[in-house]
Amino acid sequence: MGVTVHFEGRLKGPEALGSLLNLVEKTARAKTWLTEKFENSVVTLSRVRADDEEWDYIGPTKGIILYLHEDCDPVRLEFDQDFYIQEFVKTQFAGAHSHIELIALLRDLKQFFDDFKVEDEGEYWETGSEAVLTEHIGRCDEAIAEFARQNPNAQIKVRTPEGRFMDLLE
Repeated sequence: MGVTVHFEGRLKGPEALGSLLNLVEKTARAKTWLTEKFENSVVTLSRVRADDEEWDYIGPTKGIILYLHEDCDPVRLEFDQDFYIQEFVKTQFAGAHSHIELIALLRDLKQFFDDFKVEDEGEYWETGSEAVLTEHIGRCDEAIAEFARQNPNAQIKVRTPEGRFMDLLE
């Protein structure tokens, strides 16, 4: 329900990964975002193919996590052994400014990919319009508030153990 940015792509190779990580760290320092680099020998990542078929990647990963705002999902830039990433970031509760900063970062990172796709539920990636983005966020806020009024026991803006946000929990 809330505004989320989905992105996926394959890096140009190992050099691109190093350059991407350097740019992310440089940007994070300038913006005072917290970061956390990581490398895992074996993890399972849930993924979805273009035909909506779900599948799991099992293997090593490497990347960095960015914390743009306390009310925004962590931006997890986690690449598998083939330099592929498939992720999403809910910005709904952090507001338009954080969403715009995420899109600016993704635009900067696009240069390191052979193929990079972004699906922005706030339409800022496509339009560059803060008014359109703000309208999307407002409609979602209204829908969440209406649901909460009709379901007084529901919880809104629930953080999962992984640090992601759920709009609603009944």
